[in-house]
Amino acid sequence: MSTTITIRRKTKELLAELKGKKSWDEFLLELAEDYRRRKARRALEKLREIEFDSSYEEVRLKLKLEGS
Repeated sequence: MSTTITIRRKTKELLAELKGKKSWDEFLLELAEDYRRRKARRALEKLREIEFDSSYEEVRLKLKLEGS
């Protein structure tokens, strides 16, 4: 399946430069996986900053969780 997305020329030029010889699929998948890893790492860092005696509500607020 092939999909088209609309982006500015400047954005496409930057992405094309970063992508190098990889296919667009490989490159975008790599970007998405890297983003997910960074997000998980930040969440773990936040968890490590929370004191063990914090209440559930305090933990929820510090992690900015909604509706948990």
